[in-house]
Amino acid sequence: MSVRTTLLAILTIGPAYGFQLHGELEARTAARRPVNVGQIYGTLERLVKQGAVESGGATPDGLPLYRLTAEGRAEALDWLTSVESTRGEEWNDLVDRVLIASSLPHVDTLALITRYREHWLAAAASSALLASPIGQDLLEAGARAALATAAVAWLDSAGESLRGPRADAFQRGLSDVRPRRGRRPVPVA
Repeated sequence: MSVRTTLLAILTIGPAYGFQLHGELEARTAARRPVNVGQIYGTLERLVKQGAVESGGATPDGLPLYRLTAEGRAEALDWLTSVESTRGEEWNDLVDRVLIASSLPHVDTLALITRYREHWLAAAASSALLASPIGQDLLEAGARAALATAAVAWLDSAGESLRGPRADAFQRGLSDVRPRRGRRPVPVA
């Protein structure tokens, strides 16, 4: 998961503070791959230096808020509509992007699913067209074809859920609930 792009995508909803973004990221990705809160703050610092994020003021109790710049918003919206991935990260990018997109009120996730279906169907077709692969190339082509089949099946299922009777449960704004900080208290015996 690209922490950079997922944070930018979440910030398209509005300004948020670092620990809030940590909670949002975990909730919006169903805690698939936990991210250390320090990684959130480090990424935010880099995003500020790169001009994708800027200060958005502070919460009433003084926590610094971060908001997107025009450059950051453009990058986030590009990621939310793209189906391109680094080789080897296609499955994780697919799942992360659909999970994040489905949680954002302003994103047409069904259109993203349609683009992904076309992408994976084309990948399956190109795997089938390889000229008589042998050895490891044969196994790798089979793996790509199986992954494409699984991706299309998952996308179909996700699309049905997003069109179903509980579709309104997916999209939401930023949570007002303060994420818990630190360690859980240890009960005294």
